[in-house]
Amino acid sequence: MKKLICGFLGILAICGSAYSMDDELLPVDTSDPLYMLSNEHVLSTTSVDYGNDILRLGQAFSYGANDRFNMGANVHYQFDFVRDRKETGFSSIELSGVYRSGAAESNSAGVSSDVLFGAKFAGNRNVREPDFAKSTYFAGLRFGRQWAGVSLSGTVKSTWIFDNANGMAFLDFIPEAYFRMVDGWRLGFGLTARVATDPGFDREWLKVKVIHQFGRTQYGAVYSYEYEREDSAVGAYVNILF
Repeated sequence: MKKLICGFLGILAICGSAYSMDDELLPVDTSDPLYMLSNEHVLSTTSVDYGNDILRLGQAFSYGANDRFNMGANVHYQFDFVRDRKETGFSSIELSGVYRSGAAESNSAGVSSDVLFGAKFAGNRNVREPDFAKSTYFAGLRFGRQWAGVSLSGTVKSTWIFDNANGMAFLDFIPEAYFRMVDGWRLGFGLTARVATDPGFDREWLKVKVIHQFGRTQYGAVYSYEYEREDSAVGAYVNILF
């Protein structure tokens, strides 16, 4: 874990010189981990990723009920190319909400705080990770600060699976850094450390994303690496803000 944290901080230091001080696109920078939709705005996210011989397709919609509360829904379908596993089907259907409990403008430190909550409902009974066949429920807290060129955030998220045979709970610790660079380019880093009541599900993985923004549309490429299993995945997504 110490090596992961040191590596993450090293990446932040290298990228620090690339900051852009142009904050005109902050209200529509939808990949920012601290982004909140404005009142009655809708965000569509279409995604695809491939890893561990599984291709996953996703579609999500988020809605800004007001400037401090966003609600969302998403669905994922996956194709498993390993015939013996047969993990093809819907891997999750999620309903979620984000409430901005503390706005940056309301405190001298400029720190935002969010409450996260939601549920992922069971998909295909053969699907295991990353979204499990069992229904899961989650809640969390996120804190962070936005500047013109960078956003830094940290999230603690607790997830529960209620099942007589396979019940489990786990905690995710997620620090993230997001950089706004020149000519509409964005760069994001996230580190997730998962501690589960079943040690077999303890995880540590790093995610890197590169985004290019055109007005209210963002095109992103994502790479993630899971240290425990030495697995990697690649993906892409499109954010469209209405």
